[in-house]
Amino acid sequence: MRMKMDEGDVIKGQAGANMVILLEDWKKRALRYRIYKNALRIVLAICCTALVWLMYYYLDSSIPSVIHVRAGETQSFNLGVPATGEIAAVSETGSSNIPRGAVDIDLSRPVTLKTAGSAAYEMQVKLFGILPFKQVGIEVIEDQELIPVGMPIGIYVKTNGVLVVGTGEFQGEDGTECSPSRYILKSGDYVRQINGITVTKKDEFIEYIKENGSQEVVLRVERGGELLDFSVKPEKDSAGEYKIGAWVRDSAQGVGTMTYIDSQGHFGALGHGITDVDTSTLMIMEDGTLYETDIVDIKKGAMGTPGEMTGMIVYSDDRILGDITSNSSKGIFGVCNERALAMADREALPIGLKQEISLGAAQILCTVDGSAKYYDVEITALHLDHDNINRGIELKVTDPDLLAITGGIVQGMSGSPIIQNGKFIGAVTHVLVQDSTRGYGIFIENMLEH
Repeated sequence: MRMKMDEGDVIKGQAGANMVILLEDWKKRALRYRIYKNALRIVLAICCTALVWLMYYYLDSSIPSVIHVRAGETQSFNLGVPATGEIAAVSETGSSNIPRGAVDIDLSRPVTLKTAGSAAYEMQVKLFGILPFKQVGIEVIEDQELIPVGMPIGIYVKTNGVLVVGTGEFQGEDGTECSPSRYILKSGDYVRQINGITVTKKDEFIEYIKENGSQEVVLRVERGGELLDFSVKPEKDSAGEYKIGAWVRDSAQGVGTMTYIDSQGHFGALGHGITDVDTSTLMIMEDGTLYETDIVDIKKGAMGTPGEMTGMIVYSDDRILGDITSNSSKGIFGVCNERALAMADREALPIGLKQEISLGAAQILCTVDGSAKYYDVEITALHLDHDNINRGIELKVTDPDLLAITGGIVQGMSGSPIIQNGKFIGAVTHVLVQDSTRGYGIFIENMLEH
């Protein structure tokens, strides 16, 4: 049976289909709109979070955790941040322009202080005068002068115990792979004793393992400042010698630059600690020695490739410059002998505190052509409370003579003094791999806190 559909019915059917299509299209558009809207909200939230984090980082790096001021002197500092500080004396002797009890100051403007001869203060910083942000110590120090040195030094450091560089496998007597120390020793461990016997040298440690045979040994290990005892059973290798599958080291050598000598004959150098090349951990040293060294070659720095100064170190008594007594994150420190004191014949300079440093022209003192000379640099940024204490000063080499010889900052220049306006303000510590003309330095006051 055929049905007859007139023209009106056709038009009505087409209109219904068009309505369905329009409805589906509207739903798709609404879905896309919601997706775009939600994506925009996510992007906006990420941007706001990033902005807040950048603002926090900027403010945190602009406000030091400790402000050093000279005893009895009127000094000014300008943090230029939207915050207030509430200063209170923790202890006080002598005269000061800081009233007893708390006093509020505006940190968005220059602040002038005159501190007592021996005192300690604390400042509670509040953002916008409302939000508690951080606690800042104000420490009074005596004025100090240091001799800037800038001469290359050979460094030899003996570890306190035997440093475990890593563990691994060796082929056993029966051809199987052996690794007795795996999951027992860790990279960065210091083996202090073996079966109660003090260990000081790598060769002694290896020889003891060989002679002990298959008997289990008890290792006293320093790990993270804690002494622990571990038992390890040596196994024979393919040559018939007993091993525990650990690579060890008992010393480190290198070339750097001496930063300063103080009035008591103590020195500071490098501006950063000596770390093990394999474990990247700060080496725990037993003792160390400084040697006079001669620079025999300089590899210029280039984009992506840091340069390097190569020094010849002769380990003889007549070339010793002093003893290293401390290896810290802020440098190496110790006592000079008469030979070093005679070589450092420059005039002592007053130290420059963080708040006295300004962006712009400065100089570094280093030895790249046989004698210590001053070369021009530009201080491009300051991080008063940076996470990495060795990177408080950003600088750029501008001296054409130094650029011609080294291409900028090279390995071996760590510790080169930084001078500005006749004051000793810091030491070079790092070079940017991407741009050898740029690098970082540590504030001299941080080095002196070691």
